[in-house]
Amino acid sequence: MAGLNTGFANHIAPGVTTLCHCWQVTRADGAVFAFTDHDMPLAFAGVAFRADTGLSARALAQTSGLSVDNTEALGALSDDAIREDEIEQGRFDGAEVQAWLVNWAEPAQRVLQFRGSIGELHRTGGSFRAELRGLTEPLNRPLGRVFQKPCSAVLGDGDCRFDLTTPGYAEERAVETVAEAQCFRWAAFPGYDEGWFARGRLDVLDGPAAGLWGIVKRDYHEDGQRVIELWEPIRGAVAEGTRVRLTAGCDKRMETCRLKFNNLLNYQGFPDLPGEDWMMAVPRSDGANAGGSRR
Repeated sequence: MAGLNTGFANHIAPGVTTLCHCWQVTRADGAVFAFTDHDMPLAFAGVAFRADTGLSARALAQTSGLSVDNTEALGALSDDAIREDEIEQGRFDGAEVQAWLVNWAEPAQRVLQFRGSIGELHRTGGSFRAELRGLTEPLNRPLGRVFQKPCSAVLGDGDCRFDLTTPGYAEERAVETVAEAQCFRWAAFPGYDEGWFARGRLDVLDGPAAGLWGIVKRDYHEDGQRVIELWEPIRGAVAEGTRVRLTAGCDKRMETCRLKFNNLLNYQGFPDLPGEDWMMAVPRSDGANAGGSRR
């Protein structure tokens, strides 16, 4: 157990204890949720831990190797704590979790049992089940670079280095017409070529779905309107008048990087990489074995 203090050790030594569990969940947007399985609220380190959430946890499994430490948190959904719509929207995905074993009679006597993040989160009826993953979980992810013709970077990330605040590559405006939080229409949308936002992002800036985003599937004109269609609906309510931000899309081709973004120096693909058929090619008296398709 990490952070075992003398007071806590002295408390558990006799075998008769007043212990409970406390959890703190910190989402990526900064929202903090704190719970305890004690029958009364607790507070320490400037955080108040609620006792009326019905939250409980299964036994913690920890190892000394690189396998993932894991446990599960179980709880009931409530309007003023963890809400079902926020789980559906993915707001708790990847949230940081800390779990303590606490002497509820003297909260300063506690030990940090677990620190990690939320993995898979399921909801069934009026309850939820959250898989908690330990700090070693990222060490099990495969690393390395993929050698391929398309660019492997994400537009605007540390490898791409393109500045998405450059004028002409993002547009903020209010929603005029929306169908099923997936198809957005504007009567007038000048200044951008058709398809400019395809493969880009639509971010919701205010309203109940603020902070959520989707990938643009199609960007086209229809019946005199500009239509932005997403691959999947936004998992929250998006009404007319909601502010959204559209970001230009990239199809990962070298020509797009050079002509649309003027960012060829940071292109992370290998456009001259020959295809697999080039490795199996045999000598020919005509044409070139360039790895392209043959007709």
